[in-house]
Amino acid sequence: MTTPNVSFEFFPPQSLEASFRLWDTANILAPLNPGFVSVTYGAGGTTRTLTHEAVGLLHKNYGLTVAAHLTCVDASREETLAIAQSYKDAGVSQIVALRGDPPKGSGTFTAHPEGFVSSVDLISALAETGDFEIRVGAYPDRHPEAANDTADVDFLKRKIDAGATSAITQFFFEADTFLRFRDACAAAGIEAPIIPGILPIENWGGVKRFAARCGTSVPQWLDDAFTTAVRDGREELLATAICTELCSGLLNEGVNDLHFYTLNKPHLTRNVCHALGVTPHVGLEKVA
Repeated sequence: MTTPNVSFEFFPPQSLEASFRLWDTANILAPLNPGFVSVTYGAGGTTRTLTHEAVGLLHKNYGLTVAAHLTCVDASREETLAIAQSYKDAGVSQIVALRGDPPKGSGTFTAHPEGFVSSVDLISALAETGDFEIRVGAYPDRHPEAANDTADVDFLKRKIDAGATSAITQFFFEADTFLRFRDACAAAGIEAPIIPGILPIENWGGVKRFAARCGTSVPQWLDDAFTTAVRDGREELLATAICTELCSGLLNEGVNDLHFYTLNKPHLTRNVCHALGVTPHVGLEKVA
């Protein structure tokens, strides 16, 4: 089994305590020498300023390659491109371009009157600048808003054709889910790298709720296994074993890159990476 290239997703802190968690997470995971780290936006762009600050600090203090999330939500085209320019000025050369989740309580996405109408629109504008490597989202399970079973592949192709250079998938629970999606993308003529998004399961109840919201299929065997593990106090042990097995299955099928959704909780991600042969590089630890 080949040792994978890894990357990590962080989210920006909204309190002093959360700030400590982010920097603890960076201290623990930066020595694993990730290819890049991404930093999210909150729903409705609610953490826009915090995201910018976290991006700058992760790049400056840790020397990490940072892919900053950028969405179409609640901002004009001019405002959105100004944010992209501020990322460039901070030394950031990668953007994860997304439509974005609507503000809480609003239900569906509604474009700003002077804003980008979709992620494809945003990607095209970013590509025209020539300033960024553009990553995008992909959905191996059917997105809740997808019109049919092929819509997610078709839309990903539009995003790649608009200028995106790679895609990161939503999380999934079985390797075959990703492999079927990868095959469908190849059949549709998508040649850009598709990186599987991996969610180590810190809290099964929370993950199930999240999966329901984003359309991720939950296998019955997995729900049964966690029900038993939670009862017996072995949830972390099971989570580590299942995540490691999922990643191993992907690597055995030729996957070279794994993107971990850390939720700013680094220990489970670190343990899985260690099990896959991804070990710390001496001298990469930094102090925020």
